[in-house]
Amino acid sequence: QVQLVESGGGLVQPGGSLRLSCAASGNILSINGMTWYRQAPGKQRELVAAILSGGSTNYEDSVKGRFTISRDNAKNTVYLQMNSLKPEDTAAYYCSADLRLKVGGPVYRYWGQGTQVTVSS
Repeated sequence: QVQLVESGGGLVQPGGSLRLSCAASGNILSINGMTWYRQAPGKQRELVAAILSGGSTNYEDSVKGRFTISRDNAKNTVYLQMNSLKPEDTAAYYCSADLRLKVGGPVYRYWGQGTQVTVSS
């Protein structure tokens, strides 16, 4: 059974840092894109950062220069280093991964369960 498990959320003061991790496990053949989303109360889920299998990245404008997405392909893990955190970064953060489970098979998007990030003094 394929799972995405996130970790690293918590409470941090404005200006602080957190590092989120998301590990994919199970019978996975390959992983294409890996993405972090977030959803604040009363708002729609938004893409925060994405990284393709080749390493190219893109970021939501408000996090550029503060957040860094990276991946360890050997560990099937994606990371989100978040620096200079602001109260408006408070949200539930979700990772997703586009997974191929067998040769010639389709690519499916899987989701993690989410991890809460709260930025407050």
